[in-house]
Amino acid sequence: MTGVYKLTFGEPESITPTKYKEISKIELSDATKFNIGSINFKKTLRGCRLEIPLEFDEEVYGFGLQLNGFNHKGSKKMMRPNADPVSNSGDSHAPVPFYCTNKYYGIYVDTARYAEFYCGYGKNKNRPAVPNNTVITNAEELYKKTGYTEKTVMVIDIPVAKGVDIYIFEGESITDVVAKYNMFSGGGCMPPLWGLGVSYRCNAKYTDNQVIKMADYFRERKMPCDIIGLEPGWQSSSYSCSYVWDNERYPNYKELIRYLRNSNFNINLWEHAFVNSISPLYQKLHDFSGTYEVWKGITTDFAGETARDIFSEYHKNKFVDEGITGFKLDECDGSDFTGGWSFPNCDEFPSGVDGEQMHSLFGILYQKTILKALGNQRTFSEVRNSGAFAAPYPFVLYSDLYDHKVFIRGLATAGFSGLLWVPELRRAKNKKDLLRRLQTVVFSPRVIINAWNTEEAPWIKLGAGDEVRELLELRMSLVPYVYSAFYRYHKHGVPPIRALVSDYSDDENTYNIDDEYMFGDSMLVAPMTVDEDKRMVYLPGDAWYDFWTDKKYERGWHEVQTDNIPVYIKKDSVIPLAEPMQYISKDTVFQITLKCYGDKGKTVLVEDDGETHATRYKEIEIDFNGFREETQRYELKRIQCCV
Repeated sequence: MTGVYKLTFGEPESITPTKYKEISKIELSDATKFNIGSINFKKTLRGCRLEIPLEFDEEVYGFGLQLNGFNHKGSKKMMRPNADPVSNSGDSHAPVPFYCTNKYYGIYVDTARYAEFYCGYGKNKNRPAVPNNTVITNAEELYKKTGYTEKTVMVIDIPVAKGVDIYIFEGESITDVVAKYNMFSGGGCMPPLWGLGVSYRCNAKYTDNQVIKMADYFRERKMPCDIIGLEPGWQSSSYSCSYVWDNERYPNYKELIRYLRNSNFNINLWEHAFVNSISPLYQKLHDFSGTYEVWKGITTDFAGETARDIFSEYHKNKFVDEGITGFKLDECDGSDFTGGWSFPNCDEFPSGVDGEQMHSLFGILYQKTILKALGNQRTFSEVRNSGAFAAPYPFVLYSDLYDHKVFIRGLATAGFSGLLWVPELRRAKNKKDLLRRLQTVVFSPRVIINAWNTEEAPWIKLGAGDEVRELLELRMSLVPYVYSAFYRYHKHGVPPIRALVSDYSDDENTYNIDDEYMFGDSMLVAPMTVDEDKRMVYLPGDAWYDFWTDKKYERGWHEVQTDNIPVYIKKDSVIPLAEPMQYISKDTVFQITLKCYGDKGKTVLVEDDGETHATRYKEIEIDFNGFREETQRYELKRIQCCV
């Protein structure tokens, strides 16, 4: 696979994201169709600047997880990590200096600086004198985006640096472009099978006995759950962290681990990277940390290999070897909007990284460190900050924000930059709100119910237990389909969840749709919020089938009224649906019903050990006639056709 071209301007900095990324699975090209002569570079007093042409009909996407914006043409984006971004400024839990357009190319700018992208600014200083005495009194009209009717430029302002490398990715669609970016990153992650099941995070103040009681709740009621997550209370100190079990709340933590593992639960532990003085890691990391404290703790210098080794070895010995299979890496983003608690941009680290660069690299390096501790064991964990070249890392992003529409938009935007986003369920204003939110969660990379500040499961007081069980069972039936989507991500770089414009890049109707997305290759999902009883859904391409009723729909806009979540299946698709189960183990055999839509179609199921990196993958081809190969992981029960 080729399709990536490198250009160097000036003298790039030595510390950039490419220094730490995984090995590329794509070769650099010797040539590019892109007009590189049209790119203008200049050193400035601030650092350096790039200008790259944009056509008047060119739409711009990407820049990482963008919760407050989708199509960025005519806007300004700053690549600054920040918790809980409040506006469409570019600030993000996971900003990425990579953008792609409907002209079938993408450009990655290799910098850990807070680069600013001006997406379509005019540079015509010889305009004719055209009278215009129109008075605008509407703020929205006054400040509307520009750059839609003429050629403009993408202005990229990079502070401090006096040079930069850029990488140009070319393909036949935005999906193809992004896939090449992901393969350059090292390929997409491959989570364990159990990671695609249900995760429940317990109340932060729970004791070991209360956690066991919560685990028993799921098993006794036969509600699916694969992962139990423990929030800050498991540690003896959490702000900053001790990474030591609390003796009062968890006096029998080893027995807790044994009980949960024997009950077929995986265990995920919350933490962050600011080390308290009571921690066994404090003295070991003292000389491998930043200048300034956060919450009276030291900041681990993950940019240095020594610090990563110390941190990962401790986690291996104290947690992974004891039976822990995942971690929630919190508080690793910035804090300009949430109290200013993180380390300053002027901080200095022994590795030579300054505070600004560390903020841009912190989440990625933290993930890298934890993966080393896990060794051959695959995980599907959580992180609150990520960045460039994140595709190989099996971590989903989350946020303390909670606007449902914003969460849906995150599912559409994350796929442009090799990121995974989970719109977790925490609380709900009423039963309808809870079910609408959980519907979205079921059709996301990971199902997370985060009850960290709730005494009991959030659906109990709302009387929604039966409906919640039904939705969680739906997710379990989708696991083989989702696993195959992740395999394509791993092998070919195609994001498992992506905006409609990514696949249908030549369809103008998709250019601004931020509340629908492709779920795998064959499913289109259009979530609804508590305020909606009906909505308009756009179906691109050819014909589609309603997932719930099998009714056939032609391309175009359709009004949908339903209490369910609108889901559609692309014509000529095969969807493997499994009999729901309470949990997934290494010996799980999925009982499969093949639902076939249209006249023909085929897909692939993936068979492996489901747990380790060293596994061997076997592709099981399936079509309207069933399995074309023998398999031990899947058993065909029936075939249903919808024409």
